[in-house]
Amino acid sequence: MSSPLLITKLHIPQARTTRVLRPRLVTRLMQGLARPLTLVSTPAGFGKTTLLCEWIESCKQPAAWLSLDKGDNDPARFWFYVISALQTVYPAVGHSLPDFLNTPNLPLIEILLTELINNLAEQPRPVILILDDYHLIETQAIHDGMLFLVEHASPHLHIVIASRADPPWPLARLRSRERLIELRTADLRFTSVEAAEFLNQAVQFNLNPDEVTALEERTEGWVAGLQMVALSLQGRTDVHQFITAFT
Repeated sequence: MSSPLLITKLHIPQARTTRVLRPRLVTRLMQGLARPLTLVSTPAGFGKTTLLCEWIESCKQPAAWLSLDKGDNDPARFWFYVISALQTVYPAVGHSLPDFLNTPNLPLIEILLTELINNLAEQPRPVILILDDYHLIETQAIHDGMLFLVEHASPHLHIVIASRADPPWPLARLRSRERLIELRTADLRFTSVEAAEFLNQAVQFNLNPDEVTALEERTEGWVAGLQMVALSLQGRTDVHQFITAFT
């Protein structure tokens, strides 16, 4: 991995100023810490990243963040970034692994990951590793390595995958072994209460309950949809007519 490290990929994103706190989902995420893997899988615009940022703020547990992009489909680059993310919490973790990643013939990834798992098991506290936009990863060797990490992780590592699509792993097997907790589209949809909080408090519209319910039902709780509605309502005097006609 000879290219320089882009440090901003390791930064936890700033929380939105107009976010709606979602304690019911934070509670689910907290419960998931008892298992090696949390999968947050929804289409775009359901607030995955915002939710995870809220959770990190509240759980007070060391967390490493990696925002993935298409360039991370190279296995050496991918694992270099994973190790670098973990080193933002525990600098000594995987200190010898980048040297292996720079060798012409990449060793068996299981050997590298075994050392990484052992390193993490020696740390004083567990760490959360969040991989955002995992749907951009298409390389099977990376998927295989991540599955090995999930299946062999000690209680000192909890992995969170935020993705628009399920990773190509045997999820049924992970469920049956109680190594997985999932949050999906039905979970992340705004409820009527959350929609009302967003429209009337976060973006300061004075909508009545029927208007909020109409927008929540027509957007099906899609967070991005409600955000677009909020933008469309700004400066309007015909709010009721707009909502009545909205589809």
